[in-house]
Amino acid sequence: MTDIMVPTLGESVTEATVGQWLKSPGDAVAKDEVLVELETDKVSVEVPAPEAGTLSEIVAKEGDTVEIGALLAKLGEGSAAAPAGNGSSGTSAPAPAPVAASGGTVDVVVPDMGESVAEGSIGSFLKKAGDAVEKDEIIVEIETDKVALEVAASASGTIAEYLVAEGDSVQPGQVIARIAAGAGAVAAPASAPPAPTASTPAPAASGAGTERPVSPAVRRVTTEAGVNPADIPGSGKGDRVTKGDALTYINSGASAAKPASAPAAAKAPRDLGPREERVKMTRLRQTIARRLKEAQDTAAMLTTFNDVDMGAVMDLRKRYKEDFEKRHGVRLGFMGFFVKACVNALKEIPAVNAEIDGTDIIYKNFYDIGVAVGTPKGLVVPVVRDCDELSIAGIEGGIAELGRKARDGELAIADMQGGTFTISNGGVYGSLMSTPILNPPQSGVLGMHRIEQRPVAVNGEVKIRPMMYLALSYDHRIVDGKEAVTFLVRVKENLEDPERLLLDV
Repeated sequence: MTDIMVPTLGESVTEATVGQWLKSPGDAVAKDEVLVELETDKVSVEVPAPEAGTLSEIVAKEGDTVEIGALLAKLGEGSAAAPAGNGSSGTSAPAPAPVAASGGTVDVVVPDMGESVAEGSIGSFLKKAGDAVEKDEIIVEIETDKVALEVAASASGTIAEYLVAEGDSVQPGQVIARIAAGAGAVAAPASAPPAPTASTPAPAASGAGTERPVSPAVRRVTTEAGVNPADIPGSGKGDRVTKGDALTYINSGASAAKPASAPAAAKAPRDLGPREERVKMTRLRQTIARRLKEAQDTAAMLTTFNDVDMGAVMDLRKRYKEDFEKRHGVRLGFMGFFVKACVNALKEIPAVNAEIDGTDIIYKNFYDIGVAVGTPKGLVVPVVRDCDELSIAGIEGGIAELGRKARDGELAIADMQGGTFTISNGGVYGSLMSTPILNPPQSGVLGMHRIEQRPVAVNGEVKIRPMMYLALSYDHRIVDGKEAVTFLVRVKENLEDPERLLLDV
């Protein structure tokens, strides 16, 4: 028997709160596999298994406050030890999930969702409890704030049980289902996923929330802000308040309004009319709303405008589009020219390609351009990498592939991370002029619009030319007005004289 202890948590950190157990008593674990997450007032710490074996007993429950060196759990030898309940008595309780004829179940866990993505929501179940599945067959879809992830069966057999329900929030490493390995497994009688595991009634909202456990991180944040943790709506297990909940509550200003009208904190949904319907926002749509509002709240956002004569680009495209497609296997559009024009302008005005990090400015000497794409689920911004090293054909090919993946729902987290500048083409929907919103932490976004024939003065004569309005929204904290106007003028010059793109001038 091996004891799992609370490790050293860092300088000046003496205690932590048990966040989430990723394994249950009776589960087989491999050496260095993460068993539990501890939350401190500074960071989250993952505690791995020191050796392979079976988790025989959990001593510290989720929400418990533990000190360095405290006993968290006990790890037994072997790989199929029976669960010891919650560790209170020596009698072994029967395994809660049906077991395969071969004698064991295999956990299905939430995969890594990518950098900065800490949780997702269960979208839909493609298989029911009791269904037979093959290894690597997709059984669950998880919706994150960026993309939808597919979770495959970790073994062939029968789905013994689901531990979550549609709409539940889940985190990487969390067990969401169990598969009874082997074709002869006995299926669970349930024909649908169960209700959320936290089905026990939560404490009443009127004051009973003070009984919820509070982590050191939440305690520190709320103490500094002068906020009562009991007033904060919790999104964690058992309505537990997370550090993110506390920060969101404080930043929203809700804490300031609380004393004036305490009952208004839990705003009840309004009654619907006879021709209204209520549909829960998807996680992607919630994140779009939150990030766009954050951009307005944090950045000193300003927009400058110009117009561009698209005649030269259109003539060039008309002359070479057939040869271009035959040679490169991709259609010649306008985005390749715009991306190249922006890269040239970003090299001259590096502040538009930078970001603010606290009191520092991070200048990026690479050019990963995000291209906003509308999908049925909402707006996504996949990124074309190293555009300064790509030809127009390479850029067009990259955009075409990302557009296909967006339409087919195949975009990965990595496809949308790390962009340094964004281009949004509202012109495809007929937009004449708009003020695009920044994609944090970027400092600039270019808005394209529809091309229309307009009378303009050319060398003292009125000509009808194909004109497009351009809009650059920028963070005035880092980009000065002169830099923003110069950037947009450079884009205009590059598009009206495409030879500049070839000569890089």
